[in-house]
Amino acid sequence: MQTAFTPEQLKDPNIAEANTVLRTCVRCGFCTATCPTYVLLGDERDSPRGRIYLIKNMLESGAPATEETARHVDRCLSCLACMTTCPSGVNYMRLIDQARIHVENTYARALPERFMREVLAFVMPRPGIFRLAIIAAALGRPFRSVFAALGLKRVDALFDLVPSLPKPPDRFGSPGTYPAQAARKGRVALLRGCVQSVLDPGINAATIRLLTRLGYDVVVTSGESCCGSLTHHMGKEDDALARARRTIDQWDAANVEAVIITSSGCGVTIKDYGHMFRLESEYAGKAARIAAKARDITEFLGSIELPAPSAPKLRIAYHSACSMQHGQKIRTLPQALLCGAGFEVVEAPESHLCCGSAGTYNILQPDIAKKLRVRKVSNIESTKPDVIAAGNLGCLTQIGAGTSIPLVHTVELLDWAYGGPKPDALG
Repeated sequence: MQTAFTPEQLKDPNIAEANTVLRTCVRCGFCTATCPTYVLLGDERDSPRGRIYLIKNMLESGAPATEETARHVDRCLSCLACMTTCPSGVNYMRLIDQARIHVENTYARALPERFMREVLAFVMPRPGIFRLAIIAAALGRPFRSVFAALGLKRVDALFDLVPSLPKPPDRFGSPGTYPAQAARKGRVALLRGCVQSVLDPGINAATIRLLTRLGYDVVVTSGESCCGSLTHHMGKEDDALARARRTIDQWDAANVEAVIITSSGCGVTIKDYGHMFRLESEYAGKAARIAAKARDITEFLGSIELPAPSAPKLRIAYHSACSMQHGQKIRTLPQALLCGAGFEVVEAPESHLCCGSAGTYNILQPDIAKKLRVRKVSNIESTKPDVIAAGNLGCLTQIGAGTSIPLVHTVELLDWAYGGPKPDALG
């Protein structure tokens, strides 16, 4: 694609990078077939190719984002299916991230929109406040029909996604060092996380139990909570980088061999720390070291020897989160681990399409998210599974709002298969 940035604009390393990405695109249109919003809406501006053209015009002009550009950028899920499909290797992630920052910094959103985004960005990355918010939502649940009648779709969508009450904290997952329960093989850190540590602390607990039984010391640092991913994908760059710096400092001082991540959306961001901090001399080295140590739990388990499993015969529909298969390019390893543990694993039709979760997307874009959920649930249920497994809490929450089939995190099943307790969701 031809671009027309001025020499002065190209002195900005971010614009120079955007220019490189834009020039890689040959506008072939292969991306449209796998873009969830284009498949649903059929609007070229809601395809990667269309958004690239809008972003090009926005960045070249240097002007504030228009309502049209902001609307179509906001509708992007950042599922990155287009990057899997693209024959030219266009790094769409770099472009959409930069577009979100420009929109956030220059576009004057309507007051209700701005208020909702600020509330989400403040509450969700803070586990203590998020827990209080869930309790408040439980008190407001009897009035859900009132919110729906008033047309407050985003508030109504929240009730689909939060439990009646938060689960009690699990002692496995609190800050501290959990020593190996077998011959010691190494020392790893575990991302405690923000939303996940409140909505389903059992995921981290299962990870700690499994890793310690396999011979690893597991460190959960006290000063880490949100990795920055939530606000990063909202275009709130300063907040995201501040959270990432704190997380990097914690893990860099922990002297670990690997950083284990059980939320694939967070994994994409943490593995990108090196790029995010490439222009900061103080953090560039530390960020690159942490990014190099980041491992999804399935990546880590796939690299070590596992004992003989004792899994029950269950039919598992594995949902591969977009952040797993498109973002981190981990496409078959989780299924192989589940099969190796003794489960029967099936893959649903249209497994490449997003479920509609995408961080805060299912709250900010509830209509599109619900249509994607209906489509995803229908495809999964067609395989007639006993259980649905995924490696991302957002997907588990989103899909769980549309089906009665039990949902569990992949690591909970693996913990069970290798000597741990039965997952609560299957109880």
